Amino acid sequence: MDKLLSMLGLAKRAGKVSTGVFICRKAISSRRARLVLLASDASENTKKAISDPCRHYGVKLIEYSDMESLGHATGGGDRAVVSVNDCNFAKAILDIFISSETEKG
Repeated sequence: MDKLLSMLGLAKRAGKVSTGVFICRKAISSRRARLVLLASDASENTKKAISDPCRHYGVKLIEYSDMESLGHATGGGDRAVVSVNDCNFAKAILDIFISSETEKG
């Protein structure tokens, strides 16, 4: 498992994440979500259902990994979307994501 998914698992164990479209939308609209991870293999309807509220409420959204990996990292079945509801975990995950993106390209 890569660093980002490990950090996501740590955030889950600390009780700082929400999973699932409905619950994540609620976290976004209530301004608890600090960062949202969206699986690259999520359906177009799911992507739109999450990206629109993220844009409206100014929540950072990154597309990362696949539903199986996000689910495994958060201790459940396949997950299309995960919100990180803690600013420190969100910053750490975003920093890992940015550093991995700069290494790629």
